[in-house]
Amino acid sequence: MEILEGRIDEIIFRNERNGWTVCILEREADEVTLVGSMPFILEGEHIRAEGSWTVHPEYGRQLKVENYEKVLPREEEAIERYLACGLFKGVGQATAARIVRAFGGKTFDILLEDPGRLSELKGIPLDKALGIGKCFAEQQEMGKIILFFQQYDIGTAYAARIYKALGRDTLDRIMADPYQLLDFDLSFRVVDKIGMETGSDPGRESRILGAYRYVLMKAASEGHVYVPRLQLSSYTADMLVLDLEQVDGALSGFLAAGKLRQDTSPGTESGIYLNAYHLAECYTARKLQALASLRFQTDEHVIERCIARVEAEEGLTLAREQAEAIRQAMAQGVMIITGGPGTGKTTIIKAILTLLNQDLVRVALAAPTGRAAKRMSETTGREAKTLHRLLETSFSRDGEEPVFLRDENNPLDVEAIILDEMSMVDILMMSALLKAIRPGTRLILVGDADQLPSVGPGSVLKDIIRSGVLYTVKLTEIFRQARESRIIVNAHLINGGVAPDLCLQEGDFLHLPRSSPAEITQTICRIVQKDIPEYYGYDPIKQIQVLSPYKKGETGVWQLNTALQQVLNPKAVGKRERSSHGFVFRTGDRVMQAKNNYDLPWLKPARNGTPEENGLGIFNGDLGIITGMDLEEKKMMVLFDGDREVDYDFDILEELMPAYAITVHKSQGSEFPVVVLPLYPGPSVLMARNLLYTAVTRAQKLVVTVGREEVLIAMIRNNRQSRRFSALEERLREGIE
Repeated sequence: MEILEGRIDEIIFRNERNGWTVCILEREADEVTLVGSMPFILEGEHIRAEGSWTVHPEYGRQLKVENYEKVLPREEEAIERYLACGLFKGVGQATAARIVRAFGGKTFDILLEDPGRLSELKGIPLDKALGIGKCFAEQQEMGKIILFFQQYDIGTAYAARIYKALGRDTLDRIMADPYQLLDFDLSFRVVDKIGMETGSDPGRESRILGAYRYVLMKAASEGHVYVPRLQLSSYTADMLVLDLEQVDGALSGFLAAGKLRQDTSPGTESGIYLNAYHLAECYTARKLQALASLRFQTDEHVIERCIARVEAEEGLTLAREQAEAIRQAMAQGVMIITGGPGTGKTTIIKAILTLLNQDLVRVALAAPTGRAAKRMSETTGREAKTLHRLLETSFSRDGEEPVFLRDENNPLDVEAIILDEMSMVDILMMSALLKAIRPGTRLILVGDADQLPSVGPGSVLKDIIRSGVLYTVKLTEIFRQARESRIIVNAHLINGGVAPDLCLQEGDFLHLPRSSPAEITQTICRIVQKDIPEYYGYDPIKQIQVLSPYKKGETGVWQLNTALQQVLNPKAVGKRERSSHGFVFRTGDRVMQAKNNYDLPWLKPARNGTPEENGLGIFNGDLGIITGMDLEEKKMMVLFDGDREVDYDFDILEELMPAYAITVHKSQGSEFPVVVLPLYPGPSVLMARNLLYTAVTRAQKLVVTVGREEVLIAMIRNNRQSRRFSALEERLREGIE
């Protein structure tokens, strides 16, 4: 291994996510190119690097850095250059020279131990002197923290976040209790490795509590609100390699201290909850029961006239169940309307709005996602908001957790709420919405119970329907006009366990038989790039969406995105690029926000007489197009839904994912003119009927399946749905009986 020491003269390239850096190291006799993971090094700093020589075919001899550390320069000239390198606010070349002239080789000792002495120099007030000293101390501490976390493959973004939260004594606090790092979303495996290697007691309380919380959070990510106690303790004990008796005994202490919750609802196991999920589930049951206890007086003649008017305007005749849904929505405190595509859910919402408007009732329309809210606005002619916007998202004091300004103390000023795409709503969001609803407010929940369940924990819509406590209308009859669509007809066949006819090669549902993954991928690329745009006129980037059941695999999202980008937005001279988490983003790429970011600002420019609008929040599932890239400012510009402009700093690009192809789960709440679906074997838990049904119902005008017909048949036959541990159904029954 070679060891080199010198000054960073120039940083040529850096990947902000993983710290991979290409830079020039200036030594006394020469300059050397360094490559490797070197987070937080800056031009002008001195480092000592250890690594091996390699020869790049284009760039020549380089040192591939395995380890490095920052070192302070020793010569006065080098100290002066270091102080003036831009690390220290308010210290330019002239100020740096005066500091070094005054303190010479003791400059760094002064900065670290007695920075106030800098105020002895003319033009440096005490507050500025202390600020320079603080910045210097932080740089030294940060270097130690980076080196410590590097050995555990913890990235720079996490290191900076941890340092910001824990302060200058970060390493001391970590050594005292490594398991507090779990609060920063690090995996238990990594944190436990730190704990074991720093001499932590395997049976310490914080380790066992951290493991329980980690397992419960992992279960929540799979849709569970709680985990049965015996199952939870057994899994946790195995993970910690401790006796079950010891681990379960510790759990009793955590429950007594209120750090976790245990509850048993009638007919369910003894379940262990994270506190937030227990509160949300209990509150949801109580509030729904309270709202449902109210009944409203209705004028039947007015309702019948409204139904007749809707039938005349829409050119249709409502089925008995559809008309009954309208009548009951005007009478019930809480009502659920569920049904598949073409069964009239939108028509019913419009009729309900007409009746409520006649009574001058203040109504709010909402949906879980931006695309679902936009579609609701388009179909009703009324503004619909996302739940986050309706509840006015803000932040906790530490800026990490979202909070809602609308709650029990500041409820929504409306008398009725209609919530669409209810199948996507998890238990935490349902609880947050109910907290913002005044007593006496009508609540109408609309959704398709046969769609995939929410990504978050719980099975709220299905639990409510199964409880039988709240008035529910299930729509089964398809409107006559909808029967002309093979998309809708086939969706209902699939949902009923019947295979559609794939031999027809006309209409809005087509199948292209292909056998191998390579043939499937090649065909998808061709029809998206050429055939569908030429024959049907759809924009391949804005109007055609490829959906896959899974991320990995030869026909998974990751592979398809790379292939589709090559044909839809290939590399070109002058087209700017930025690499992030294994994908090269280019101007013109279709992208999706992969997580909720509540404080990301967006701007809607003034258009067609509408005023400029700005706000905060880009959410999981929002789709956009990369419109520009500024490599000097290190930011990327993305346009969401054709009107919201957002700037992304390069250090948060991991929040974006390519979206030429997305998973079916990510498509929930969205509709696309064209959906293309590969059919190739995958994990049985994903290759299920409700996933296929969800994929098909995302299409408005055309569905094209590409692959093996037997895979589609197998998905239809696979109607097994993973059980989610949730007690909302039982809690609703318990409160009524």
